[in-house]
Amino acid sequence: MDHATLASLRDRHPAWRLLASPHAPLVAAFLHRVFVAPNVRVMSEADLAEALDDELFALREQLGADAYPKAASEYLNDWAAPDKGWLRKFYKPGTDEAQFDLTPATEKAIAWLGTLTERPFVGTESRLLTLFALLEQITAGTEADPVKRVEDLRTKRDALDAEIARVLAGDVPLLDDTAVKDRFQQFQQTARELLADFREVEHNFRHLDRKVREKIALWEGAKGALLDEIMGERDAIGDSDQGRSFRAFWDFLMSTRRQELLSERLDQVLALPAVVALNPEPRTRRVHHDWLEAGEHTQRTVARLSQQLRRFLDDRAFLENRRILDLLHGIESKALALRASPPRDAVMTIDAQGADIELPLERPLFTPSVKPLLAALTLEAGEDDVDTARLFDQIVVDKARLRAVLQRALRREAQITLHDLVEAEPLRQGLAELVAYLEMAHAADGAVASDGWRAVVDEGVEETIRWQAGDALGEPVMREARLPRVIFTR
Repeated sequence: MDHATLASLRDRHPAWRLLASPHAPLVAAFLHRVFVAPNVRVMSEADLAEALDDELFALREQLGADAYPKAASEYLNDWAAPDKGWLRKFYKPGTDEAQFDLTPATEKAIAWLGTLTERPFVGTESRLLTLFALLEQITAGTEADPVKRVEDLRTKRDALDAEIARVLAGDVPLLDDTAVKDRFQQFQQTARELLADFREVEHNFRHLDRKVREKIALWEGAKGALLDEIMGERDAIGDSDQGRSFRAFWDFLMSTRRQELLSERLDQVLALPAVVALNPEPRTRRVHHDWLEAGEHTQRTVARLSQQLRRFLDDRAFLENRRILDLLHGIESKALALRASPPRDAVMTIDAQGADIELPLERPLFTPSVKPLLAALTLEAGEDDVDTARLFDQIVVDKARLRAVLQRALRREAQITLHDLVEAEPLRQGLAELVAYLEMAHAADGAVASDGWRAVVDEGVEETIRWQAGDALGEPVMREARLPRVIFTR
């Protein structure tokens, strides 16, 4: 808090510039209503300009037509300029519409302005109890002596047992209205500060990303060393106090049981008469949902920065490839310079190149298709007696039965050839059934079938498979087929 530091803050810090601006009432009131109060993280330029137009119209009706003469878009661009820094203007990937977000410095200034108003009730008891609780957690969490920790836990247990005994005896101590109001006001203040912390965490991540980009742009060493340096900084921000605290908060809040418990406690507290008399903000009931939205937005920002960083590294790789092409062009230019005095001895040999020539007359000419000539004849029904039973006398191979036969055989033995399988279970439908077996073996060749077996074909051994069939006169006759050995295994 020395003079030089404060003078530098007055000239450079956006929060101080906002407080010193003649338009501070407009900026703070509008940004609080649009961003802070509804917990909005990002708003498009069109929506924000429309809301500011309404705000300016209402102010001009009250203060006169000369008040705030600029257009809404001009004010927004002015507030997002580097010399102000009250808004952050950016473009989402794949869109050409500008987006606006509140900067952490502006949110700090708005929060400080909120503390200047007179509060109807100022509580101190809850803050003192919070301080004692924090000190107790620090001392208990850093105590390395097991004897002292056990003694402390036993003291807490005895206090809990005594309190349980008092409650069972009918002595139920309750907080009075003053204590309830004190603790609830502190809860509201801490909840608002927590939402502001998310925007600052997101700002720190963007600052880290900007530093990494500058390092990539100025890097002159090997790419492996650059990646090691970048990943080290990414791990450093994740393992820092801020990163670990944010990760612990996010893990705690992502628990469904804790969310339900928090909702239940909020409903119970907001229904108390002392809290109702304070007229709390409507968003207090869903403050934990605001925490989730803010934390999720921060997580998405970190993921988007990682994607942009990877794309930036890809651009760096493109520049390196371009440098390689420049080197190749340099080699070509040097080779052309040596064209007048080539080396006397052979430097290298390459195979002669040949061109594939295809003459136009070697291509076949187009042959038009013959169009059938249809005679305009009238079809008449005949009187011949046709046996329609032959239409249904078709051969249908039951593959499910063949799979069942194969599975029963593999239950008895670890493997079986197609020849032995046909010997044990003769073919009922001849060649059609044999082809079905071969189709099953081809489907499971080298891979496990859905039934848990596979097939292997041994090309070096030939087997003869025989089955009984009927000739044209219906007389029984033996057929045989010679094919490589097919082995089914489990």
